[in-house]
Amino acid sequence: MQQSMQVTNRLFEQEVVAKRNIDALDRVYTAAARILPPGAEMVNGRENIKAFWRGAIEALNVAACRLETVDVELIGDTAYEIGRATIEFATAGAAPLVGKYVVIWKREGGAWKWAVDIWNPSA
Repeated sequence: MQQSMQVTNRLFEQEVVAKRNIDALDRVYTAAARILPPGAEMVNGRENIKAFWRGAIEALNVAACRLETVDVELIGDTAYEIGRATIEFATAGAAPLVGKYVVIWKREGGAWKWAVDIWNPSA
């Protein structure tokens, strides 16, 4: 299971963020996923999540993202992951943003995907 989760996390880093391939989110989030971005309303459903990430990556000029798993707990067909994220920007002189996240994972179509995703910057 953890190996499958790492594959999904690398997909987010390498396809979604680095290549701006927003359609790859179909393989990251469940169809009924929810995200809870800091300082913003909850976003429901994969298509709305795709619109959110498309806008956020472009508006913030995100160049790269690294996800680091700190802890994972499996509970039946659900798992939760606690981790750290580092976001780098393509804007000259912009300092990386370091944050923390919790993802609730669910199995969908034989794959582990993000069902609930919440994050915020580290102080």
